[in-house]
Amino acid sequence: MVSSVDRSEIAFFDLETTVPTRPGQGFAILEFGSILVCPRKLVELESYETLVRPHNLSLISTLSVRANGITADAVVSAPTFSEIADRVYDILHGRIWAGHNIIRFDCVRLREAFAQINRPPPEPKGTIDSLALLTQRFGRRAGDMKMASLAAYFGLGKQTHRSLDDVRMNLEVLKYCATVLFLMHSNSLRVRFGFSTKYVDLAGRPRLSIVVDAPPNLCGILDACDELAKKRFVESDSDSEWRPVVNRRPGFYNFPTVRLQLPNVVEGDSARLVTEIYQKESPSSRPVVLSMYDVEELQALIHPGSIVDAYFSLDPYDYQQNAGIRLVAKKLIVESN
Repeated sequence: MVSSVDRSEIAFFDLETTVPTRPGQGFAILEFGSILVCPRKLVELESYETLVRPHNLSLISTLSVRANGITADAVVSAPTFSEIADRVYDILHGRIWAGHNIIRFDCVRLREAFAQINRPPPEPKGTIDSLALLTQRFGRRAGDMKMASLAAYFGLGKQTHRSLDDVRMNLEVLKYCATVLFLMHSNSLRVRFGFSTKYVDLAGRPRLSIVVDAPPNLCGILDACDELAKKRFVESDSDSEWRPVVNRRPGFYNFPTVRLQLPNVVEGDSARLVTEIYQKESPSSRPVVLSMYDVEELQALIHPGSIVDAYFSLDPYDYQQNAGIRLVAKKLIVESN
């Protein structure tokens, strides 16, 4: 049990309510769910969930049941909001609040509920609304940016529209989105090993790759991605051997390192790189686009000790009894030295 004195945790919360069927009817809270999350490790520390009995059970219409599955019979023996108000206040007051669309909906409903029982509402230390945050920073990758759409986009399952399930899903969605946003940004890496062409793809084309430094912040993100991908891989019952994305074996590579794959496409009798490669000659010069496949030319440009700003994505693979996730370079900006 987390001490109520400690206000450092992030309070993810969600309300399930009735759906008004006529103008001016208002909302009634049917369920409150929350988790307290460690802000450093983003792990759940404590949870609380309860159904709530509204003052008028007739407010639970067919439309309301269709929205969240909560019937009048389900809440007939549940506590009223007045009976849980102390616990809700203790969970939320003075902490950072987090949730999906909470600024426009949940926070408003919460204040209405406290006003109805003549109690001052809890006040947040700060607010993280994942709908506003992800719409601004994550764009429209997941369609309408509703929780159900985001969960489907990341393969997290179907939204149940129940409070505790939704806040836990919200936390996982934020973790995935944070990973994507981190990987979209440039990571300055030092090349540890030159080009390798020992990998061959399904079309028989050599796969170019370079081994680069893996700084601590990148290692942390990639380790988390690796753990999630491996869990799903184990559930798939594949016979392949899982290979971690971060190489920590001592020896030639001066670990830890990661391998950046440079994909290519065949056009007639020749192949060209898909990865865009730029050369940063000086702070004032414009980058020069290089899209060649000549390994000797690439080695002259990118060699051990080079600094590259890498933009890459993660790609799972299961090939020739080996599985894992690989880093696919979308763009490299190489510093001259």
